[in-house]
Amino acid sequence: MNSIFKKHQALFLVQLAISAVVLFFLHRYLLNSLVPDPIFIIPLVSVYVFHVIAVFVVFTIINFRFSNGRTHIFNTFIALMILKMIFVVVFLLPLFFSTEADKVVDVINFFIPYFIFLAFEVYSVNGLLTQK
Repeated sequence: MNSIFKKHQALFLVQLAISAVVLFFLHRYLLNSLVPDPIFIIPLVSVYVFHVIAVFVVFTIINFRFSNGRTHIFNTFIALMILKMIFVVVFLLPLFFSTEADKVVDVINFFIPYFIFLAFEVYSVNGLLTQK
């Protein structure tokens, strides 16, 4: 492992951890104030663990390829996004097969953080690629 990879990885990990913790507690606070007694099919902690692991894996692969001299990583990024969407469907299978009548809160609890983490991921990869 070269030092550039480790430096980018450490900085990203710190940013991801801080962002995830702040977003999680903000999300939980909003849920507790808006939904008096929330009952979820997929727990909020599991949603955030999934997102953090998925974003970390995607960035690590992109960072590894970039640190080894490859600057054309668009195909890798698109392939990882398709793979990530497959894992999203697998992760949401309990929600799809649930007999609960109201699944809207669970869907919102998953996809709002999903898009926030996706924006963070794209921003981080773009920042990585624009560095000299």
